[in-house]
Amino acid sequence: MHYKERITTNPKVMLGKPVTKGTRITVELILRKLSEGMSINDLLKAYPHLKKEDIFAALSYSADVISKDATLLKIS
Repeated sequence: MHYKERITTNPKVMLGKPVTKGTRITVELILRKLSEGMSINDLLKAYPHLKKEDIFAALSYSADVISKDATLLKIS
């Protein structure tokens, strides 16, 4: 599975932020919740429209974005 099957952007949805297809759940929200310690199972319970594959797609998408933008890697 490639993340393009599950992640999309549309300027009319969530200001064009990447979201899981068919929802208004942003990649950013998924990453923030995971970084705060929420488990995948907790995310799935809190957001019933979300699938485990959506979470993995969000992680894959984020890895691709970071790998293409070297300026993000410069942390002081």
